[in-house]
Amino acid sequence: MTSASPPVPSSPATSPGASGAGAAAVVGAALAAMPVVDGHNDLPMALRARAGYRVAGLAADRPEFHTDIARLRAGGVGGQFWSVYVPSDLSEPDAVVATLEQVDAVYRLVAAYPRDLAIARTAAEVSAAIAGGRIASLIGIEGGHSLASSLGVLRAFARLGVRYVTLTHNHNTPWADSAADVAAVNGLNDEGRAVVAEMQRIGVLPDLSHVATATMHAVLDVATAPVIFSHSSARAVTDHRRNAPDDVLVRLRANEGVCMATFVPSFVSAAVAAWETAADAEWSRLGLATDEWPRAPRPGEEIVAGAPGPRLWSDEAPEFRPWLTANPRPEATITDVANHIDHIREVAGVQSVGLGGDYDGCDRLPLGLEDVSGYPRLLDELAGRGWSAPDLAQLTGGNILRVLRAAEDHATEPMLP
Repeated sequence: MTSASPPVPSSPATSPGASGAGAAAVVGAALAAMPVVDGHNDLPMALRARAGYRVAGLAADRPEFHTDIARLRAGGVGGQFWSVYVPSDLSEPDAVVATLEQVDAVYRLVAAYPRDLAIARTAAEVSAAIAGGRIASLIGIEGGHSLASSLGVLRAFARLGVRYVTLTHNHNTPWADSAADVAAVNGLNDEGRAVVAEMQRIGVLPDLSHVATATMHAVLDVATAPVIFSHSSARAVTDHRRNAPDDVLVRLRANEGVCMATFVPSFVSAAVAAWETAADAEWSRLGLATDEWPRAPRPGEEIVAGAPGPRLWSDEAPEFRPWLTANPRPEATITDVANHIDHIREVAGVQSVGLGGDYDGCDRLPLGLEDVSGYPRLLDELAGRGWSAPDLAQLTGGNILRVLRAAEDHATEPMLP
């Protein structure tokens, strides 16, 4: 088990909450002690799709993205795990190449804004970046298909600074079951257990977002250091396959890991989830196209923007407008997100909850959390429910930094420069 300090007991979440200036003071104290270290942001994918991987002009005023530097600052963000996502239906060799392109995009993004961003590979480097007034930039791979079933590829990515790997995306890997696919290996097979063991040996966090419930339990059966959910909420609050069930959250407490609550509307609101299911069915019935993985620029080529055309569920598709008019999309709210965070705290403990918004990875976010400037509004809601400044500081970043340190301490051969 980890050599980290024992978990901090969860203080009651039912104490009278602060309001108005009192809540603002609690939130200000929490962010001063520990800025937000968010577990999952898909800006690299959005840059590929909408800007041909160009990183210019991201200082401010980029409404086509959920993320720019000015809004990160306004949101109190001190650290960000940038997701280097590629689709899980790519062939594994193609996935490795595309993931390397995504990693390159993160490094190019940081190099373009050296006064604002800093690559971070360790908890100490995150703390140093924050102390220096920069936003620590970490890297997480979203899907084990990016490893091509190769421990050498895993170690190479770790040397490039990858700090977590989500074991699956929406398709199984040969060694782990996805929540969105038909079970094939009862969670993990021997090869999958070897992958998890190697990740923990070299200090890379196993990420259980996107995996089947059986996979969650199989990983916790063999984990010798903390694991994470980089962007998942509570299944008991919204019964979505991407959320963590209570029996897993109980085990996560014992593992000393962290579930980083996500803001994806269908994960936090049953009404939105039902609407999306119906919208998917209508979109398919109409035979409308879904978004394709955009190709990267070739040598000597500049792609100015992604291919035009209606996005999924868009009123830009004339055929879809009548259904959309008759079935207006419901909105998730900050209250919905806070309910999930409170539940994770209740089941797993205040030491096992974090934030993983999934900005630029979905088409819209809950009201009040429309972009990365919204974190203080969520914290204000939680302060109103009785969260103290020290507990909020664990949520914002203290817990994930503890888990990073535990992974580093546990590693017998960390793959760090």
